[in-house]
Amino acid sequence: MSTITWPRPAVHRVAIQRDLPVPMPDGVTLLADHYVPTGAVRPPTILIRSPYGRRGVFGLAFGRGFARRGFQVVIQSCRGGFGSGGLLDPLGDEHDDGLATLSWLRGQTWYGGNLAMHGPSYLGYAQWAIAPFAGPDLKAMATSVTASQFRDAAYVGGAFALESSLMWTTLTAAIDGPLGGAGALLAPRRTRRAALSGRPLGELDRLSTGRGMPFFQDLLAHHAEPAAYWGRRDFSASVGEVEAAVTMAGGWYDVFLPWQIKDYAAMRAAGRHPYLTIGPWYHADVRHSRVANAEALAWFRAHLLGDPSGLREQPVRLYVTGANEWRDYPDWPVPRMREQRWHLRPGFALSPGGSGGSGDAEPGRFRYDPAHPTPAQGGPVLLGNSEPRDNRRLEARRDVLVYTGPELRRDTEMIGPVSAELYVRTGSEHCDVVVRVCDVHPDGASYNVCEGVRRLVPGAPVAGDDGIRRVGVDLWPIGHRFRRGHRIRLHVAGGAYPRIARNLGTGEPLGTGSAMVTNDYEIFHDPAHPSAVVLPLVPD
Repeated sequence: MSTITWPRPAVHRVAIQRDLPVPMPDGVTLLADHYVPTGAVRPPTILIRSPYGRRGVFGLAFGRGFARRGFQVVIQSCRGGFGSGGLLDPLGDEHDDGLATLSWLRGQTWYGGNLAMHGPSYLGYAQWAIAPFAGPDLKAMATSVTASQFRDAAYVGGAFALESSLMWTTLTAAIDGPLGGAGALLAPRRTRRAALSGRPLGELDRLSTGRGMPFFQDLLAHHAEPAAYWGRRDFSASVGEVEAAVTMAGGWYDVFLPWQIKDYAAMRAAGRHPYLTIGPWYHADVRHSRVANAEALAWFRAHLLGDPSGLREQPVRLYVTGANEWRDYPDWPVPRMREQRWHLRPGFALSPGGSGGSGDAEPGRFRYDPAHPTPAQGGPVLLGNSEPRDNRRLEARRDVLVYTGPELRRDTEMIGPVSAELYVRTGSEHCDVVVRVCDVHPDGASYNVCEGVRRLVPGAPVAGDDGIRRVGVDLWPIGHRFRRGHRIRLHVAGGAYPRIARNLGTGEPLGTGSAMVTNDYEIFHDPAHPSAVVLPLVPD
């Protein structure tokens, strides 16, 4: 694929109206900036709602960038920040405030009745919060590194995404202050220092930000029963009802990718035709911003101005890592993809086909100690670089089982969803199962490709009379070429700290638990217990 660049339609001068008051039904006033292309008469409007401010990079890239190309842009600060009234209730007010903003827009003399929405991450979530209810004047959406619900990313696999959750809490605590611009740089360091302190989770927001943060405390309080908190913050059930044309951009190493793909699948199941782009990006990667903006401009020109010349022919565009090339496809999952089971074998081997070892094969064993939790080496996180890293130091630990496949005789491409099915017995029924796929290079370097976690509690999943539980783990999807001479490797562990909160093994409440018990794991791989990772093979 050629380099993605901005299309070059006529460039306008831009006039800006600052701090427009937008009234909410409860009396709160939100502020917005209005970017207007001079000489254009009631051109289409792009609405962007942000908790991170209206100016700086947002004003330059979104406001001026799109207005210069013939769109008027409204960038609004969400409730509780950057001059907007009220208190920030993260994710909680975007539905009502967004719809009220649409009502205000329709009352402006300059509004022409053609609307689009744009933005990454929280800004993309704010789009999903109103898109199914926005009405026919919403013609197009451009979302990136986001999803229609963040619950499953916060409680990934039923565990708690400690590092990312605390990072966002730390970022938003300071973003409207005097050092707000440096928040994205300072938050990872402050978060990691707090997370590695060993203190109960309920104390970490104070350690990281200097004060208690209601959002972080809510995440902890609603971990065991999330429905009450997340019911008004989850818009995944209505994704298929969105009639606007939607384009999505995501990254293989992004924290929200699995749920972004679920949104794509929901739209396809409803007969919609979204576009999907996945690149070699992580959440805070500026590279995806350039691509997402360029694709959004082409998308908006096609669906609001009737100019489809900038659209690609195929709706799905993927960057295949390992091959280091872009590919276009008609859909996701890609054509000809088939599931291939790679079974764990005795001697810590891994290979496709067949089942496990002999009936008397000894299970793999390790001990997980929450006082010295198994660390994470790479993997998706909200802020910071999540690109693959060499995992050899992690693989040398006694609390990580490492299963390695044979040297590949030909390039092998895996593009699609990844899962694992393991047969597990543990000393405590409260535990986590972490599974990771790595690409082992000829020099021995072992780079993580994707991973997933599943938190186990008594009765879920149900154990047999022998105490063995069949554990399904969903990993991040991949688009990767394992090159000839490389090997496929699988990790099984009991933690990925501090990316995932350590499991104390006691079942105590997430925020206040402090007692710890070590936990002995057995991973079975025999004909009765054929543990395997399921990979998405795309044949030559």
